[in-house]
Amino acid sequence: MEEIHDGETLWRFERDFFESRWTCLWGRGCLGIGSEPAEHLGLGCCSVGAELCDVDEARMTAALAATLDPARFEHHGEASERASSAMAPATTPASSTARASSSTAPGSREARVARSTLRPSRLASHDRLEALVCWQLPIRVDWEPGPDNTEVATVRRWTRSDWGIEGEEMAWCCTEGPLAYVAESPVVDSLGAALAAITGTEVYLELRRRIKAE
Repeated sequence: MEEIHDGETLWRFERDFFESRWTCLWGRGCLGIGSEPAEHLGLGCCSVGAELCDVDEARMTAALAATLDPARFEHHGEASERASSAMAPATTPASSTARASSSTAPGSREARVARSTLRPSRLASHDRLEALVCWQLPIRVDWEPGPDNTEVATVRRWTRSDWGIEGEEMAWCCTEGPLAYVAESPVVDSLGAALAAITGTEVYLELRRRIKAE
């Protein structure tokens, strides 16, 4: 683990992963998250939807969804009904789930990532336009208390066990084995924007400096 101290936070990075050439293969070789390998079904990790972390994220997701063209938004009617409850205080549980489009829906590739259907002028930052779990994957951050009122953040690759029971049934997990490790650039570069959003620019640049130095 690569460790970087930043005030009251100790960041611990799974260096091997951030040095690796992992890349998302959805639509170009992803075997899916089903019980059998099935590239043709297009069952990427977003196929089960996104678990929203809190009421604020549910409200933000609902507001952003309202800007999308219904013709490009499968399950638009159902989502609109759920959005009403998301806007109501104390009625949206932290486990609320945003439903993904099916692989056969018109424009489903764009619909799965809301920012791809918005005009460039509205692309302020990806972490404001996607559910937290969507823009962080396959990065996972484990937080735990440290000594003397500090905290420890372990930044690592998402693993099969992080899926819970569903992970036990998956035929393939993209962070396992060599199939998805075919990118031209290391993860510290390809997912640099996400890393900087998670850790802050200074910590990210220090991590990148250390990895690039060797």
